[in-house]
Amino acid sequence: MGLPIDRLIVATNENDVLNDFFNQGAYQPRPTEKTYVTSSPSMDISKASNFERFVYLLLEKDSARVHELFDGVKSGRGFDLSDLMEAVNTRYGFAAGKSTHSDRLQTIKALYEQHSELVDPHTADGIKVAKELQLDGEIIVCAETALPVKFADTIVEAIGQIDIARPAHTEGLEDLSQHVVVLDNKAELVAEQIRQHVAPNPA
Repeated sequence: MGLPIDRLIVATNENDVLNDFFNQGAYQPRPTEKTYVTSSPSMDISKASNFERFVYLLLEKDSARVHELFDGVKSGRGFDLSDLMEAVNTRYGFAAGKSTHSDRLQTIKALYEQHSELVDPHTADGIKVAKELQLDGEIIVCAETALPVKFADTIVEAIGQIDIARPAHTEGLEDLSQHVVVLDNKAELVAEQIRQHVAPNPA
């Protein structure tokens, strides 16, 4: 699109499988029981859903090799592509870092004290890693990923008790009536529900 993006920076929390890959070339997803529960919960994953697409490009669209590698991942084995790290870093421009609970709290606190801005824990992970990896003269854009109010406990832990603003359209959301339809575990029943509620009305 013409925007001169030099690097893409991957920030992880304590579940740092992708940090390990982008720094060392080794991809070893953890089983569920070894995936940490953290204060940036949307990042509490071991297997990144889109990562296979990147490996496909990295391996010059060799689908047979990709299939072989990820079949190994399904059975608990990882893989090592450390011989391709130059391409990862130079051709694709990836860099990566890791943030912990303590890092999140410090980042949230510093941004609030210095700029009177609140960020959620996931955004704090991104900002922490960006500041850590920032090169001289480099401008980094961090996209906010969620509203701070969704993670009020962590915000309060970082900066103390404050009134965290929430969007007006979410006020009283918890008090609204809920509508639930219980279905058997059959895809066709789910499809029929979707058809009933989103199909256009006949003219």
